[in-house]
This record gives sequence, structure tokens and C-alpha cells, in this order.
Amino acid sequence: MDTYLHLVKGLDPVADAFDGTVYSDIINMKNHEEITFVIYKGVGTTGTSTITVEACDDVSASNSAAIAFDYQAITSGDTHGAMTAATTAGFTTTAGSSQLYLIRVKAQALSNNYGYVRLKAVEVANDPVLGGILAILSGPRYDQAVQATAIV
Repeated sequence: MDTYLHLVKGLDPVADAFDGTVYSDIINMKNHEEITFVIYKGVGTTGTSTITVEACDDVSASNSAAIAFDYQAITSGDTHGAMTAATTAGFTTTAGSSQLYLIRVKAQALSNNYGYVRLKAVEVANDPVLGGILAILSGPRYDQAVQATAIV
């Protein structure tokens, strides 16, 4: 059986991607078991952000709650760091350019029976970072090449 991935643009790449407080798109998890957010930090020598994940009750996040998640840093070429458990307080990215962060969330981890999720980045060290966020949904409820939209 093939495994289908559903890709979602969480945040288009931009020159000062994580300025202030930034949220990814809110993504519907009802038809998938897991989501992996990929943060790509391109150029930016000293800018850092605290990364958290929020479960949301709807597409406008009328109510939201921070949830625990796992993450992995790739800060040198293709050398992966250890998969690390993060609490609801999240983690702070490392200063530097050319980095990837994988943030993994299981649908069952969404609190209050919320069905939506988003990534939140709060700037810690104020220095522009070129970057963006990609979201990859996996474990579809229905195996099909083209999944229904996850952004409603």
C-alpha cells in the first residue's frame, strides 16, 4: 500500500519570516494521523525564535491551547540532531543560517478534542531571518493520491 503525503504551505518564505509573533496557517487534522512542520531558516546569523504548537478549535483559532510535540534540529548539512520531546513551552531555535527544524505532532495529541493545529514562532533575538514553514500531513484516513484540502 502506498503512503500519501499532503503538503501545505504553512508560511511562504520571506526576508524577515519570524519577526515578532508569527503563526503558520491553521491546518485541519481530521483526515490525518500526523503532521510534520518543517521550518527552513535560510540566511540570518543571530535571529532566534521560540517555537510552540497550538491545537485550535476551528479555522480562526477562536480557542487554542499549546500542546507538547517532538522536534529535531538539522543545523549542519544533513546531520540530524536527536528527536527531542518539547513541552507546551516549546524550544528556542539556534542562531545561525542554513537550518532545518522538524516539528512532529500526532493528531491524538491535540488537546480539548480540537481538530486543527498551527505552529507559533515568537521572536527572541530580533534579527531578520530568511525563512518559511512547510507542513506535511501523513497517515491519511483515506488512501488517495489527491487528498481533500487541509486548509478550510
